[in-house]
Amino acid sequence: MKNQKFKAFVVRDKNKSGIESMDLDELMSGNVLVKVKYSSLNYKDGLAVLNKSPIIRRYPMIPGSDFAGIVVKSDYKRFKKGDKVLCNGWGIGEKHFGGFSEYARVNGKWLIHLPNKFTLEQSMIIGAAGYTASLCVQELKKKISPSKGEVIVTGASGGVGSIAVNLLSNLGYNVVAFSGKNFDYLKKLGANKVIDPKEYRYSKKPLSRELWSGIIDTVGGDVLSSFLTEIKYNGIAVSTGLAKSHELNTTVFPFILRNITLSGIDCVYAPYIKRVNAWKFLENYLDKKILKNIQTSKDLTKIKEVCTKILNRQVMGRILIKI
Repeated sequence: MKNQKFKAFVVRDKNKSGIESMDLDELMSGNVLVKVKYSSLNYKDGLAVLNKSPIIRRYPMIPGSDFAGIVVKSDYKRFKKGDKVLCNGWGIGEKHFGGFSEYARVNGKWLIHLPNKFTLEQSMIIGAAGYTASLCVQELKKKISPSKGEVIVTGASGGVGSIAVNLLSNLGYNVVAFSGKNFDYLKKLGANKVIDPKEYRYSKKPLSRELWSGIIDTVGGDVLSSFLTEIKYNGIAVSTGLAKSHELNTTVFPFILRNITLSGIDCVYAPYIKRVNAWKFLENYLDKKILKNIQTSKDLTKIKEVCTKILNRQVMGRILIKI
């Protein structure tokens, strides 16, 4: 396969990016070579492709924070030629060449085998966002049961939010979606109610009415700050995003007077067994019938176009990238 040419979307510097022809020798180091079949577009990928935030740590870079494909060559004991695998996190698309490429060479410890109940295509409709949603829901589930009351999901129309809504609903939780669009879509996913941010009164008080047993927050900023004041006694807030802001203005009162937990989710460097369990959780509790309804398919030639849309919050659900 030496000197074999392949196509990849490459960000050369802050001002130059596009599809290029590359040699396998140009790939970064790793002990497993994968023929990539699918990737997906996440909010972070949009930032990387359009250089809207310092996501990329080195140039040139192939963005794409996840991929699914077939092993071509492996020097790592867990995988062999022909294995179907997927990868997300570990800095791919940021400091190591990512998934917007026909081939990827990575460290074998970053990969897991494709779960039995999903196809390669389905795994990337779910992608990093669904994997993150799984981690979030499992964390919330440790602390509260469905009988404790309503749980709310912010940014519910996005990738993480959409899948979190469906997982929670399938587990029996009474789900409230916080989103300014796609109300019917969210109810089909399992939301019992949808709150439009335009109609929500943001709390400026240290403590407000006890409304939610738990929250999965994907946006950060004043949204998370406000909902923290509304969580019931012994409830939990699971934080996994900063689409609105990385800042969090709060007080200690919700924590010391209501015994609430604020739990952060690391979806990038989670260990192997935690990743495998997250995908098993998706196999058990995600309704696969929703996957066709929550995805839009694009190819590498449309990367910039869809990145603009995802950053402008014009995307519903997941964007599948066919390689």
